[in-house]
Amino acid sequence: MKIIKNAVVALQYELFDDQGERIERGKAPLVYLHGGHAGIFPRVEEELAGKEEGDTVQVQLAPEDAFGPRDDALVREEPRSRFPEKVEVGTYFEAEMKHGDHAEPVVFQVVRVSGDSVTIDGNHPLAGRALDFRATVASVRPATKEEIAHGHVHGADGHHH
Repeated sequence: MKIIKNAVVALQYELFDDQGERIERGKAPLVYLHGGHAGIFPRVEEELAGKEEGDTVQVQLAPEDAFGPRDDALVREEPRSRFPEKVEVGTYFEAEMKHGDHAEPVVFQVVRVSGDSVTIDGNHPLAGRALDFRATVASVRPATKEEIAHGHVHGADGHHH
């Protein structure tokens, strides 16, 4: 079966930086619903259209095509008193950021703890980086009506959220 809109695609993939260093190798297949359902980078999805099981793709992704540019407004220095006593570099937490009249959750990482301050960063760790996405199509199948209605793939045992 060719990869078309509303096909469930499983990929064996690797992600490299622009220097050729491997950043990630998927231990399990990356499975997504093809056709604009936001399950994979749009540029990768474009390259996969029409491919079949066993086909490979290699897609160069500019920061804007992957995790976006770095946003300096998402790096903040906060008073140490706002954090638990044993806050450590590398810790992740979720906080709401206000955007006009609404707030949305942002995942922050503690990047520095010094004296009376903690520096946090809400950028994705790969934001601002050009990436090289390489994948082999492991399988392609038609999506179920339920998967199409929900806009995402369901597990082998059915619907899980």
